[in-house]
Amino acid sequence: MTDPHRPGTFAHDDGLPRLPLPALRDSAQRFLRWCEPLLDNAQFTATETAVAEFLRPKSPAWALQSELERVDASEDSQSWLDDFWPSQYLGARGRVALDVNYFFLLDDREGDQCERAADLLAAAVDFKRRVDTEEVPPEAPRGRPQSMEQLKRLFGTTRIPGETMDTVRTPYSPEHPGPSRARHVVVFSRGHMFAFDVIDPDGRPYTPDELTAGLRALLAAVPERAAPGRSVGHLTTKDRTEWARSRRALIEIDPANPAALDTVETALLCLSLEGDTPADDRAAAERVLHGDSANRWFDKALSFIVFPDGRAGLNCEHSTLDGTTAASFLNAVDGSSTPARIGRDTDRVPGFAPVEFVLDEALRTDIRESGAAFSDYAAQGVNATFSSREFNSDRAKTLGVSPDAFIQLAFQLAHRRAKGHLGATYESISSRQYHYGRTETMRVLTPESVAFVEAMEDPGTDVDTRETAARAAAREHSARAKGCQVGEGPERHLWTLELIRRDRGASVGAESPMALYNSPGWRIMRSDHLSTSSVPCRPVRLWGFGSTGPDCIGIGYILLPERIDLHLHAPRSLAEVQERFVQELAGAFEELTELLADTSTMSTVRG
Repeated sequence: MTDPHRPGTFAHDDGLPRLPLPALRDSAQRFLRWCEPLLDNAQFTATETAVAEFLRPKSPAWALQSELERVDASEDSQSWLDDFWPSQYLGARGRVALDVNYFFLLDDREGDQCERAADLLAAAVDFKRRVDTEEVPPEAPRGRPQSMEQLKRLFGTTRIPGETMDTVRTPYSPEHPGPSRARHVVVFSRGHMFAFDVIDPDGRPYTPDELTAGLRALLAAVPERAAPGRSVGHLTTKDRTEWARSRRALIEIDPANPAALDTVETALLCLSLEGDTPADDRAAAERVLHGDSANRWFDKALSFIVFPDGRAGLNCEHSTLDGTTAASFLNAVDGSSTPARIGRDTDRVPGFAPVEFVLDEALRTDIRESGAAFSDYAAQGVNATFSSREFNSDRAKTLGVSPDAFIQLAFQLAHRRAKGHLGATYESISSRQYHYGRTETMRVLTPESVAFVEAMEDPGTDVDTRETAARAAAREHSARAKGCQVGEGPERHLWTLELIRRDRGASVGAESPMALYNSPGWRIMRSDHLSTSSVPCRPVRLWGFGSTGPDCIGIGYILLPERIDLHLHAPRSLAEVQERFVQELAGAFEELTELLADTSTMSTVRG
């Protein structure tokens, strides 16, 4: 029952401040400072010249900035990033499977496969009910209310492929106003798909016991793996343009197929019941990140994956859902104790029915080839894990540095030792304290962090100099992160200006390409060597995502008072480098801890 004295889930959203639009000159100068540590003298001079040209009085940049100011002031806009987000996610033409989607591997719980899956489904349905009735408390860390808007995109949300731009089918939209009224999820087993009821026809959610009985009956109805060319989920691994063409072929071939797609796209979420048990956490993480695409629909916002031993994970489509929101969902869904079970038979068992597509030989061939191509593609990457209970956020605070600065300095030192050089490092920074806020891009490498690594690698540098360099780098890291939190990151601002130029530059008198976007600084700063993101979530053992480029190690990390856990993913060509990075990381943590502990005179800081 709703408490009238507590604010509703979305009570603060309309009153949140809009994301500040940076001044053009400020972003250009910040960009120059941010890329400088990555460039040699000639590269920096060329970039400096490009920035000066960008800021000249008659540069197209000023007309584009004026257009962005107009967008920001419009009553119809959510923020000045309205052009950026669709381009970033829905306009990208590559795969979402592995390349965009991210995952969480959950802590172990009691129960076998069907029991664990039933517990997750029951908890998810209850969370949806509380979102619909606005009973989920709004988040306000340190007294700062956060945008809760993304909770509306959790259930019944599916990305729809388009030949040039994708769309999203979601509740709380003009096309589908209000909460989802779907009563079903889609369950995958052995490459087969089923619509499975989680709410009965009278609107009552099924209990965990009832869901368990239904899932056991479903598994019993699937004795064999689907025949090759029948598992349509394989198609969701294709690049977006090709998947859009395959989807159109599905729709056109038979009138039964649009109905089957509607069942999948309106489902509250997907559940994949896997047929075999991974050997360890690394293998389980790999399976949750991409797994067997016969058992996936990668366009779905939420997909639970549950193994025969009861281990479980979550795969998320990123276009409408950031990691912090998914983590909040998991904290609510899997953060409490396992619900009590009555343990008796019940007559109220959820119904289920196959989701079947009519396919011709061309589509069956397409499905087979898509599955084989994705299997080969996934095999080109390697993942790794790192865990420590000794190095954690509480330990970092006792050393007088912010926990995130501590771990990022260790990343830079380990990266230098593993690769022999430093490189562009991305970190995602939450900006949910703003209206429709999502994330901001932070570039981690600073002159101070470069100086720190050089001091640590120079055997002639004394301890005091190293300690001074470490603390200076940590302070600069924290200052840059705080700047990003309040909208001072230059990269998305500058990139949005370029998107406007490409899309409608002629209409605002800004058709001419600008040298900044082909400068060494722009190209090198955006070529990730490390792509990192932190999502603190207690019920989660590991979280992560795929590498973002040929030279990149993708690192998802969980940094809590009692532990650090990392998942890493890189192209197979970097397998040895990634392995060395993991080996060097423990030493980097130990050296940094000893350095700061031996010389620290600072009081504990707040992280």
